[in-house]
Order: sequence, then C-alpha cells, then structure tokens
Amino acid sequence: MPGLTAPSDYTREPPRHPCLQVNSKEPFNAEPPRAALVSSYVTPVDLFYKRNHGPIPTVDDIERYRISVTGLVSNARELSMADIRKLRKYNVTATLQCAGNRRTAMSKTKKVRGVGWDVSAIGNAIWGGAKLCDVLELLGVPKLTTSTPLGGRHVEFVSIDKCKEEKGGPYKASIPLIQATNPEADVLLAYEMNGEPLNRDHGYPLRVIVPGVIGARSVKWLDAINIIAKECQGFFMQKDYKMFPPTVDWDNINWSTRRPQMDFPIQCAICSLNDVDVVKQRKVTISGYAASGGGRGIERVDISIDGGKKWIEAQRYQKSGLPYVADDTNSDKWAWVFFKAEAEIPGTAEIVAKAVDIAGNVQPQTVEEIWNLRGILNTSWHRVQVRLGHSNL
Repeated sequence: MPGLTAPSDYTREPPRHPCLQVNSKEPFNAEPPRAALVSSYVTPVDLFYKRNHGPIPTVDDIERYRISVTGLVSNARELSMADIRKLRKYNVTATLQCAGNRRTAMSKTKKVRGVGWDVSAIGNAIWGGAKLCDVLELLGVPKLTTSTPLGGRHVEFVSIDKCKEEKGGPYKASIPLIQATNPEADVLLAYEMNGEPLNRDHGYPLRVIVPGVIGARSVKWLDAINIIAKECQGFFMQKDYKMFPPTVDWDNINWSTRRPQMDFPIQCAICSLNDVDVVKQRKVTISGYAASGGGRGIERVDISIDGGKKWIEAQRYQKSGLPYVADDTNSDKWAWVFFKAEAEIPGTAEIVAKAVDIAGNVQPQTVEEIWNLRGILNTSWHRVQVRLGHSNL
C-alpha cells in the first residue's frame, strides 16, 4: 500500500517504556507490571500491552496512504485518511484483551504453546475514529445488513505487516457483516488512542477496534477491507485462537471442528498482590480488574481469603466519583471494571477473586477444566498466596 511499509527485519522498532515486562523481543510482546495496570482506569499508551506478530510497519508518506475497501459490493473504493476523517468521529472507551492473557499460569498446569503472559495482556483506552458502519455506507452497504446483494456476509481486515505464520503474508481477521454494520456494536476505524494519534505499536495510522471481542480481531496497520462470503481463511482465524477441550493435543487436533473465538469470557485478576507475596500488615487491600466480552457488564466480584470457602463482595467502580451499575447508561459497556476490597488475613492466606457478569456467567474454579493446548482464555479463579512478614500486634 502506498505510504505504508512492512519491514522485513527489526531494525526500525519504536522505543518502549522501560518498565514493560518483555515476553518476546522479536516480535515484540510485552505487558506492564500488574500494579501499574490498575493505577488508571484509562491505560496510558506507554503501559498498554504490546502484541505483535512481526516487525512494526512504518509510514513513509501519510498523504499517499490509502485503504482499499472492496469485495462483494457494487461500489469498491480507496479511502484516504482525509476521507475517513470527514466522517463523524466517535470516541469509544473499550478494553482490549489478548486471548493469551494469563497463559503463563495455564502452562504451569500442563505445557501450552504461545507467548507467555501474566495478567496484564489487557488494557483500556479511549479510541477515536469513524464507525465502520458509516464507512461501509459509502459503498452502498446499509446499516444492519446481514448480506450484500452480491453475497457478502463477512468483513475481512487485512494488515500490512508480515507474519511468519502467514508465510510472510499479512495478518488478517474478519467479523460478521451484521456486526460491522450495527451502529450499536461500536466497531471503529480508529486513528486516535487516548486523544492522541495512534503510535506505531498500536496501529498507526489506522486500525480496527472491535469492542467486546478478543484483541486478535482488532487488526492494526490497516491495508484493506474486503467484503467476503465466508469468514476469513487466514491463519489466525482458522489455525489459531480457537478453544479446544483438554482432551485435544497436537497429535489429534482438527482445527476445522471449532469456530474462531470472538467474544472473550468473564475474567478478573488481582493486581495489588503478586502470585506469591509477603505483606507487613494483617489488613490487606485486594484490588484488580474484571471484564466480560460482548458488552456484558460486571454484576459482582467475590473475594475469599481462605481459598474459596467464605466470600465477601468487592466494591466495583469505573470512573472516579460515579457509582458503577452494570448496564447503566453512565457506565462504559465495553470497558473493564475495577474492584477493591479490604480484609484481614491470618499468617498465611490463599486469596481468590472471581467475577460474575450480568448474564450470570461465572469464572471456572480451576485451570484444569479449561486447559487447552494453545493456552487461551485462562479465566479460572485468580489465586494469590500471601504470607504475613511480621506482626504489628
């Protein structure tokens, strides 16, 4: 694509914040410390997790940059950034989460394949851009369309980057056309993050944001949008990011038996304490985040200090000074919810957190029951082991 280049090596990588925990250097994949993650409801750009599959693309000439919008539509077009900026701009507060979040903990039960992640492959940002449904209307595709007259039922997003999994080809993914054309789904072609132009790590100059869905579908460095009859046949849709039962291993896997993962399940994690921690006082603060896909709000976060025998309910909040009510118009439906509780612990304690969303979905109790060979969607109860360092009595 004119104006946007995909390097073949890692000599032109952007600078990153020194506090990030680097899980893979090439391609660069990193996450912030868990305590820093919940220091702000809107995650600072520098502390937002970095998930890449190849070298970071570079913009040579933004004036020449175009995205092609084509496929099973009657009015294919090429759009410049100026064309997209002419459309009404929306700001959508949405949490992105890598499907591999908490993979490292799952791997301790039984080895899995993939980049290791602690609990911080997640972040919340204010994304600014045009709604995809408005862009598609430029091509004659009305809102709330299931199929185009030419048979298009899915919208494919193609990046400019080069991935070894695609044999040097670009990263790509798709969503159903009905989701893409639904204004309430808030799917964006985003050019801003937290009020500033996207930086290179996060998709400059243009990316897709698909709220409530695993981060793998929010394609960065957008090169093309294709209206297609069937879902994208790319590697990351067909041979990755699918949820298999614990009985499937690399000897008997059949990728075609599972659909690509879209919504992420109910999730929560403790961020104020490490997995194994020492505290100086009996009274501890237990805080972290909870999130559920599909725009489902958080109904409750339960905390236990005895491994799950007795529970207390944590306080939930999003914006400072505003009470959080799941599904309320003042709440951000696509964003995470922070929680906080205080408790007094004995000499040692197993502290557990689990969340419930407005549909009644609850996190599974153990990793074993959801273990899968790719280590995705570890949404089991989050447990930390805490020991009192000395008594203040």
